[in-house]
Amino acid sequence: MIVTANDLKVKGISYLEGLVKTYTEIVISVRGRNKFVVLPIEEYERLKEADLEMAVRESEEDYRKGRYTVETAAKHFKRVGI
Repeated sequence: MIVTANDLKVKGISYLEGLVKTYTEIVISVRGRNKFVVLPIEEYERLKEADLEMAVRESEEDYRKGRYTVETAAKHFKRVGI
């Protein structure tokens, strides 16, 4: 479902609350361009958890394949420019 920023401004948050009961996601369009997505918090948390699980799997694979560096914190900071 796409909602314009103007609709949201005029109708308020209660408008979104009603839409979330029917649609899994709501896209907010600003000046004709899709700009934001509104999701129920449960869906957002599920997506964040899936993101974290993927990062852990990628890290584990990097470790198994030896794609890592052992160095002191000082050397690491210098290497990444901190």
